[in-house]
Amino acid sequence: MAKNIAESFQDYFDMVPATTDTLKEAAYRLRYEVFCLETGFEKAEQFPDGLERDEYDAHSEHYLIRHRKTGVYAATTRLILPDPDDADRLFPVERHCRLDRSDLLDKIPRNRLAEVSRFCVSGYFKRRPGEPGTLAGIGPQRRYHYLVSEDERRTWPHLTLALIACLHKINVHHGTTHWYALIEPSLFRLLGFLGINFTSIGPLTDYHGKRQPCIIQVPEYLDRVKKKNRHVWEMLTDYGNFWQECDANDARPPSGTVADSSFGIAVRSAIRTR
Repeated sequence: MAKNIAESFQDYFDMVPATTDTLKEAAYRLRYEVFCLETGFEKAEQFPDGLERDEYDAHSEHYLIRHRKTGVYAATTRLILPDPDDADRLFPVERHCRLDRSDLLDKIPRNRLAEVSRFCVSGYFKRRPGEPGTLAGIGPQRRYHYLVSEDERRTWPHLTLALIACLHKINVHHGTTHWYALIEPSLFRLLGFLGINFTSIGPLTDYHGKRQPCIIQVPEYLDRVKKKNRHVWEMLTDYGNFWQECDANDARPPSGTVADSSFGIAVRSAIRTR
């Protein structure tokens, strides 16, 4: 029997919360490789220690995806959380983009907002060796090649979904209801095809290339994904352990602390009954 997305991913990769200084440094080092060396989006000389960091890391939580056989970190992302010392502090998307959807944004409490950020996959794991000239890769990638099977390479596109699943794991402890993101148009379309429908909140912005500023309501979009593609939903929610059905018309969680959000309560209930 063919394995589903989550099973195929779990055969070869682990999701690792970067909760120690050593793991955070691994995330910063991978970011340096991708954003400075591979793409040139950030200037390498600004990070002489080979660790790409910025002012938002202090109030972010980070995740890594580790290739089991090699121990190599294949991908990383972070969720920028509201600044506990300054509730009105702007998120990157608010600083770098023109946002036109005040009718939507003004209704969202600042302490329920977060931003998906530094969402990246190692160049090696984005490319299949021996496929130069294709969208999947640029030239042979020999590093670790002898350690990685063809079956493992087939799972690499799932890294994007796995990174989103990591964001949900982070959200368990914070209960934010809306996520900002700056997304490449091609990824924006792919996510929409999978039922992960971000809402555009402004025009395309030239920030590390063309990016679409957008937002998504966290609990509500998972309901859509479940109806459209059960296997994608299982990957994103760990088979339902990080999900609850919600009223799509209710954009706000119940009153109370972040830990008492409807999303957080549902996750804790799911974990207790696991």
